[in-house]
Amino acid sequence: MRPVAAGAVKAAFLVLASMCAWYSGYLLAELIPDASLSSAAYNIRSLGERPVLKAPAPRRQKCDHWTACPANSYAYRLLSGGGRDKYAKICFEDELLIGEKTGNVARGINIAIVDYVTGKPIATQYFDMYGGDNSGPMMKFIQSAPSRSLLFMVTHDDGSTRLKAGAKDAIEALGSKEIRNMKFRSSWVFLAAKGFELPSGIQREKINHSDNSRNRYAGWPAEIQIEGCIPKDLR
Repeated sequence: MRPVAAGAVKAAFLVLASMCAWYSGYLLAELIPDASLSSAAYNIRSLGERPVLKAPAPRRQKCDHWTACPANSYAYRLLSGGGRDKYAKICFEDELLIGEKTGNVARGINIAIVDYVTGKPIATQYFDMYGGDNSGPMMKFIQSAPSRSLLFMVTHDDGSTRLKAGAKDAIEALGSKEIRNMKFRSSWVFLAAKGFELPSGIQREKINHSDNSRNRYAGWPAEIQIEGCIPKDLR
């Protein structure tokens, strides 16, 4: 066969092969759904990707603690008020004893009494220390708490203006180190036990004074809080 003829045959063969390859691809695209092709392409791209591990959502703990209290203990969280609109809260065993949602929080010193043995609330009350003479009734309320009870105290707004010596004595007798340092609108939280001793490692009290150069709110210091776990088998 002449060289020219041989070249023409090869060229024709290449054209025919190209047309067959194109037609085969066309048929394949028509027969396979777009979704399957997209899925296959995605799977190929995913081969080189690292698997994404999603951590489970953290489980909510009692009184919004970061970590759970031991099984044989009570969880508590005390939060003072902040400014006019952030009300104080007392949470015990995931029950809101005092707060805006329960409708029993107000200006002054807010107190909740809990039976230590059963873990059940006994009484809650607030005492306005700015607009009335409530220091005496608060002292009697504190003294009425039965033996082996827990007392939780938080301020909202001002808790010092009409706080008299008798009430200070009653609170100091429960172990407060800061009650005599209270000033106008000081934020204060306090946990006390009557008739038994709390472990030394338990956070019991905190105070934050108003300071116009550092106040978070106009005329008010920042709110403060304490939280922890109280063992159920104390003597």
